[in-house]
Amino acid sequence: MKQTNEQGILLEARQVSKYFGDFVANDKIDFAIRPGEILALLGENGAGKSTFVKMIYGLLAPDEGAFYWQSKPLTLSSPQQAREMGIGMVFQHFSLFEMLTVAENIELALQGVHDREKLAELIVEKSTAYGIPLNPDSLTADLSVSQRQRVEILRCLLQDPKLLIMDEPTSVLTPQEANQLFDVIEQLADSGCAVLFISHKLDEVKRLTKRAVILRAGQKVADVDSKKQSAGELAALMVGDEVAHIKRQSAPKQSLPRLSISALSRPAEGPFNVSLKQIELTVNQGEILGIAGIAGNGQTELMDALTGEWIDKSATASILLHKDRQADIELIRQGPTERRRAGVGFVPEERNGHAAIGELSLSENTLLTTHHIEQASQYDLVNDNFCRDYAGQITQKFDVRLPSKNPQASQLSGGNLQKFVVGREILKSPDLLVVSQPTWGVDIGAAIFIRKAMLKLAEEGGAVIMISQDLEEIFSISHRIAVINNGQLSKTYDAATITAQKVGLLMGGAG
Repeated sequence: MKQTNEQGILLEARQVSKYFGDFVANDKIDFAIRPGEILALLGENGAGKSTFVKMIYGLLAPDEGAFYWQSKPLTLSSPQQAREMGIGMVFQHFSLFEMLTVAENIELALQGVHDREKLAELIVEKSTAYGIPLNPDSLTADLSVSQRQRVEILRCLLQDPKLLIMDEPTSVLTPQEANQLFDVIEQLADSGCAVLFISHKLDEVKRLTKRAVILRAGQKVADVDSKKQSAGELAALMVGDEVAHIKRQSAPKQSLPRLSISALSRPAEGPFNVSLKQIELTVNQGEILGIAGIAGNGQTELMDALTGEWIDKSATASILLHKDRQADIELIRQGPTERRRAGVGFVPEERNGHAAIGELSLSENTLLTTHHIEQASQYDLVNDNFCRDYAGQITQKFDVRLPSKNPQASQLSGGNLQKFVVGREILKSPDLLVVSQPTWGVDIGAAIFIRKAMLKLAEEGGAVIMISQDLEEIFSISHRIAVINNGQLSKTYDAATITAQKVGLLMGGAG
């Protein structure tokens, strides 16, 4: 029988506050969610959403106020205790062990001892039924980002939660996968499970939820009917002002090529990798070339080939950087440092651990991509003054909001860290910027800021290759669009004339 929101409150927060030194992360928040309710928790990066849900999940404890579970005081000391109460959480940043299989990662989150063979059968059965198929024997390290998100989602669903917290669950899913997930969420709600849904995609919020609680600067500023609010009204509540829109300029009609790729092939290096097949591509000065595709179709392999993290030792292919008033530079056998020195900037898909090291300060993180610059080091010693100054320029010009002076990267919200990572590259005014998933998991304000920064780089004559699964992002700022499917790249299309339906067909291998 379908549960309704007329039932008693499942989880309630009364005047909950959380402090980190002098920083107020949550300030006297009141909150309630009922069985069978799908409720959106909205706010900019740094608004306090993650801190709040971490308290619900037992990762943090409130400094003031209290939580109540079915009207009884709730004190959690660990996520395990939260799971035993019936609280599950799908994290935005994965909490998986890469050297374990899918089945082993899922087993760690389940109570009791499980028969491995029966668990593997259950994973296949349930993941297929939910529309997020998984191979239980796959090594997690070999999975794409989208597939890892499936593991996070499935292991929560197998815990049969009473309250499911989902932090940006669709940020790396295709539209088709997201729609399948929405069906699952609605089924869970119909069975009585409460769902706390965190997303920066306001069209998803309006489709899936009936109520939205909005945080801003650690405070609850609104509790509204999300069906009655427009996406623009929700965004304005999040940021405290009307959100500016992006206006893409036309690419220069007579622009010259900046990068030419020919005959780029790469064999699959494992059973879960994809081989690249005769990639041909040209990106021009002053344009953004968007590469769309379903996760796991060769995006990672293409990114590695462009950054120099994978080098074609046979050199049968060519990746040629065309320089102004200088000889062209063949990059195919050069590593990341040589390519950066030539004038190429890179922003990888995963900001945590790949683009930035959480345990290092922001000034130390600047060195990851500027160590080849003469001012960054002298006599093999790090120039701390340069690094601090460079970090300061990034935070100022790219509106990176800091909890303290020169904090560790791990102390920044996702959107602010992403602005720092993107700003670190753009500040060098690269001839070519290659970026993967530039606004994955960031709020609408940060996403617009990052997209405007890429557009500005293009307007100033730079070229941008943007690999993204977000079709809204692809269409909003790309001048031309190509699609990667099973390691093959389509021809490029004018973004002003190709339709989303055509791109969808190409993503599926048709069209």
